[in-house]
Amino acid sequence: MASNDRLNMTNALKKIVVPYLREHGFKGSFPHFRRKNEDNIDLITFQFNRYGGSFVVVLAICPIEGVTTSWGEEIPPSKVTAHDVGIDYRYRLTENIKESNETWFNYEDAKNEEDFDLVASRVLSLLHVSDRNWIKNLFK
Repeated sequence: MASNDRLNMTNALKKIVVPYLREHGFKGSFPHFRRKNEDNIDLITFQFNRYGGSFVVVLAICPIEGVTTSWGEEIPPSKVTAHDVGIDYRYRLTENIKESNETWFNYEDAKNEEDFDLVASRVLSLLHVSDRNWIKNLFK
Protein backbone atom coordinates (compact mmCIF):
# COMPACT_ATOMS: atom_id res chain seq x y z
CA MET A 1 0.00 0.00 0.00
CA ALA A 2 1.57 3.24 -1.11
CA SER A 3 1.92 6.00 1.48
CA ASN A 4 0.37 8.21 -1.19
CA ASP A 5 -2.91 6.36 -0.56
CA ARG A 6 -2.85 7.33 3.11
CA LEU A 7 -2.21 10.94 2.14
CA ASN A 8 -5.11 10.78 -0.32
CA MET A 9 -7.37 9.33 2.39
CA THR A 10 -6.28 11.97 4.88
CA ASN A 11 -6.98 14.69 2.34
CA ALA A 12 -10.45 13.29 1.67
CA LEU A 13 -11.24 13.22 5.40
CA LYS A 14 -9.96 16.78 5.77
CA LYS A 15 -12.08 17.90 2.83
CA ILE A 16 -15.32 16.10 3.76
CA VAL A 17 -15.37 15.24 7.49
CA VAL A 18 -13.30 17.93 9.19
CA PRO A 19 -15.46 20.88 8.04
CA TYR A 20 -18.50 19.07 9.43
CA LEU A 21 -16.73 18.57 12.76
CA ARG A 22 -15.74 22.25 12.88
CA GLU A 23 -19.30 23.27 12.02
CA HIS A 24 -20.40 21.38 15.13
CA GLY A 25 -17.89 22.91 17.53
CA PHE A 26 -14.92 20.55 17.35
CA LYS A 27 -11.44 21.99 17.71
CA GLY A 28 -8.02 20.43 17.24
CA SER A 29 -6.05 19.29 14.26
CA PHE A 30 -6.08 16.10 12.28
CA PRO A 31 -6.17 13.36 13.55
CA HIS A 32 -7.39 14.55 17.00
CA PHE A 33 -10.53 16.61 17.66
CA ARG A 34 -12.31 17.67 20.83
CA ARG A 35 -15.48 19.55 21.76
CA LYS A 36 -16.36 20.84 25.22
CA ASN A 37 -19.90 20.23 26.35
CA GLU A 38 -21.57 21.26 29.57
CA ASP A 39 -20.43 18.19 31.54
CA ASN A 40 -17.89 16.35 29.35
CA ILE A 41 -15.52 16.63 26.41
CA ASP A 42 -16.28 14.74 23.20
CA LEU A 43 -13.18 13.29 21.54
CA ILE A 44 -12.67 11.98 18.01
CA THR A 45 -9.43 10.46 16.72
CA PHE A 46 -8.67 8.97 13.32
CA GLN A 47 -6.21 6.09 13.69
CA PHE A 48 -4.62 4.60 10.58
CA ASN A 49 -3.58 0.98 10.26
CA ARG A 50 0.22 0.86 10.39
CA TYR A 51 0.17 -1.59 7.48
CA GLY A 52 -1.92 0.74 5.32
CA GLY A 53 -5.26 0.51 3.60
CA SER A 54 -7.61 1.20 6.50
CA PHE A 55 -8.36 3.34 9.54
CA VAL A 56 -10.68 3.48 12.53
CA VAL A 57 -12.55 6.41 14.00
CA VAL A 58 -12.30 6.38 17.78
CA LEU A 59 -14.99 8.25 19.72
CA ALA A 60 -14.50 8.97 23.41
CA ILE A 61 -15.59 11.16 26.29
CA CYS A 62 -13.73 12.52 29.27
CA PRO A 63 -14.42 14.86 32.19
CA ILE A 64 -14.51 18.57 31.47
CA GLU A 65 -11.24 19.06 33.37
CA GLY A 66 -9.31 16.58 31.21
CA VAL A 67 -7.85 13.28 32.39
CA THR A 68 -5.19 11.88 34.65
CA THR A 69 -3.59 8.75 33.23
CA SER A 70 -3.06 5.60 35.29
CA TRP A 71 0.59 6.62 35.70
CA GLY A 72 -0.36 10.07 37.04
CA GLU A 73 0.15 12.29 33.99
CA GLU A 74 -2.38 15.12 33.89
CA ILE A 75 -3.65 15.90 30.40
CA PRO A 76 -5.49 19.22 30.15
CA PRO A 77 -8.77 19.66 28.27
CA SER A 78 -7.01 21.43 25.39
CA LYS A 79 -4.65 18.49 24.77
CA VAL A 80 -6.64 15.36 25.63
CA THR A 81 -7.23 12.81 22.85
CA ALA A 82 -9.32 9.66 22.56
CA HIS A 83 -6.16 7.63 23.19
CA ASP A 84 -5.74 9.22 26.63
CA VAL A 85 -8.97 7.91 28.13
CA GLY A 86 -9.66 4.44 29.47
CA ILE A 87 -11.02 1.74 27.20
CA ASP A 88 -14.42 1.92 28.92
CA TYR A 89 -14.82 5.44 27.54
CA ARG A 90 -13.76 4.72 23.94
CA TYR A 91 -15.92 3.48 21.09
CA ARG A 92 -14.98 2.61 17.52
CA LEU A 93 -17.34 3.98 14.91
CA THR A 94 -18.79 1.16 12.83
CA GLU A 95 -21.09 0.78 9.86
CA ASN A 96 -22.36 -2.56 11.14
CA ILE A 97 -23.67 -2.36 14.71
CA LYS A 98 -24.32 -6.13 14.77
CA GLU A 99 -20.68 -6.86 13.93
CA SER A 100 -18.90 -4.50 16.32
CA ASN A 101 -15.52 -5.99 15.35
CA GLU A 102 -15.96 -4.54 11.85
CA THR A 103 -14.68 -1.09 12.70
CA TRP A 104 -12.03 -0.53 10.03
CA PHE A 105 -12.81 1.75 7.11
CA ASN A 106 -11.03 0.20 4.15
CA TYR A 107 -9.57 2.27 1.31
CA GLU A 108 -7.27 -0.38 -0.21
CA ASP A 109 -9.26 -0.46 -3.45
CA ALA A 110 -9.45 3.33 -3.84
CA LYS A 111 -7.96 4.36 -7.15
CA ASN A 112 -8.88 8.02 -7.52
CA GLU A 113 -10.07 11.05 -5.57
CA GLU A 114 -13.71 10.04 -5.97
CA ASP A 115 -13.01 6.64 -4.33
CA PHE A 116 -11.29 8.25 -1.33
CA ASP A 117 -14.12 10.81 -1.06
CA LEU A 118 -16.62 7.95 -1.00
CA VAL A 119 -14.92 6.38 2.03
CA ALA A 120 -14.83 9.78 3.79
CA SER A 121 -18.53 10.26 2.99
CA ARG A 122 -19.33 6.91 4.61
CA VAL A 123 -17.64 8.14 7.79
CA LEU A 124 -19.51 11.44 7.62
CA SER A 125 -22.85 9.63 7.33
CA LEU A 126 -22.17 7.84 10.64
CA LEU A 127 -21.10 10.88 12.66
CA HIS A 128 -24.19 12.26 14.39
CA VAL A 129 -22.35 15.04 16.20
CA SER A 130 -25.11 17.57 15.58
CA ASP A 131 -26.60 15.90 18.67
CA ARG A 132 -24.27 17.08 21.44
CA ASN A 133 -25.20 14.03 23.53
CA TRP A 134 -24.66 11.46 20.79
CA ILE A 135 -21.12 10.40 21.76
CA LYS A 136 -21.91 10.43 25.50
CA ASN A 137 -24.99 8.28 24.88
CA LEU A 138 -22.84 5.59 23.23
CA PHE A 139 -21.57 4.75 26.73
CA LYS A 140 -24.95 4.29 28.42
